[in-house]
Amino acid sequence: MARTLFAIPLFALLLLLFSESGSASENWPRFRGPYGNGHSNATTVPLKWSETENIVWKTKTHGKAWSSPVIWDDEVWLSTATEDGKKMALLCVDRQSGKIKHDIIVFHNDDPDFCHDFNSYASCTPVMEEGVIYPHFGKYGTACIDTATGEKIWERRDFDCDHHRGPGSSPIIYKNLLIVAYDGVDVQYIAAIDKRNGKTVWKTDRGILKHVSNPDMRKGYGTPSIVDVNGQPQLVTSGGYATLGLNPDDGTVIWRVVHGGMNSSATPLFTDDTTIVSAGTGGLRAVRLGREGNLEGDDIRWSLKKGASLRSSPLLLDGHLYMATDKGAATCVDAKTGEVIWQGRLGSNFSASPIFAVGRIYFCDQDGITTVIAPGKEFKILARNRLDDGCMASPAVSGKSLFVRTISHLYRIEH
Repeated sequence: MARTLFAIPLFALLLLLFSESGSASENWPRFRGPYGNGHSNATTVPLKWSETENIVWKTKTHGKAWSSPVIWDDEVWLSTATEDGKKMALLCVDRQSGKIKHDIIVFHNDDPDFCHDFNSYASCTPVMEEGVIYPHFGKYGTACIDTATGEKIWERRDFDCDHHRGPGSSPIIYKNLLIVAYDGVDVQYIAAIDKRNGKTVWKTDRGILKHVSNPDMRKGYGTPSIVDVNGQPQLVTSGGYATLGLNPDDGTVIWRVVHGGMNSSATPLFTDDTTIVSAGTGGLRAVRLGREGNLEGDDIRWSLKKGASLRSSPLLLDGHLYMATDKGAATCVDAKTGEVIWQGRLGSNFSASPIFAVGRIYFCDQDGITTVIAPGKEFKILARNRLDDGCMASPAVSGKSLFVRTISHLYRIEH
């Protein structure tokens, strides 16, 4: 029987951690922000902008990279790589001036594996905390960098997998652990590294190889999330074929839900006693939390395939799930029942995940247009804002500013 529980994202409990060096609205330290769900506490960010309006600065970036910016105090950090993957780097941009403070080569690769043209060798977003940043490039390496000096504290280059079409999963921090998913066509596992010294703390295999004969169906690009369930933390991590719930302290598997699908990339979300996870091409699943073992039947509250996002992560707000499909259709779903409330047309193709700030939802597309909508039971467009290049990276918010990374530039947008 299911236990009575209340599940909340663990990052929401760590607000004070980010408040030690500016509020959570000032720092955006990981993929999808301080809470890992695309929400910002900012009270003022622009509704409208263009190349000539509300642009504080625009900084040219080098390389090819779809990773999102991360922010701590007055520094904005970005990972990047050469298009051939032979050099992987970190850029640090001064928040006030837009000038590049650091341009650090993190890894050299003599013979990188194939990466699909739609992907990049720097699609994994770094995670950071005060004084250090952890860039991650999938199988090519993970490192800890001192943000003041740019010096490498430690590195790991021995976690291997065949990404087949390039890496995509981003790391998260839990206590003293750096947790990363490796979902290749050959092996699929989650690893926890001691963030202080780079040593392996635990490594858990997804256990799907014997079930999935098609290698393409095994790979995934998802970033894990941590949720508090009845006072106990759980790590929820989606991959090809299945999503797992783990004990983040030791990697023990608590539950597993088999959903099929390939290319899962959306970050898990949480509401009440439910986690909403991506099955990639298999759509979304709402999974009941608080149970153990192989979950099926009434453990799955609802599923959605038509209108579900594939590359970008949904946004959960006030019991509604907002998302964009790859082809530019927007969908709003009741997070409790899976019922589609509305569908609308945003425009171009989407890879970036939406964010919520100042009572508005921002969707950045691959043509450089950010469509801003009002949350609610009706599809209502508030503004469309165009930049010169398209967005593959999800935007970040800090203070009164919106930071948007396009294919060629980083923008600070502010009234």
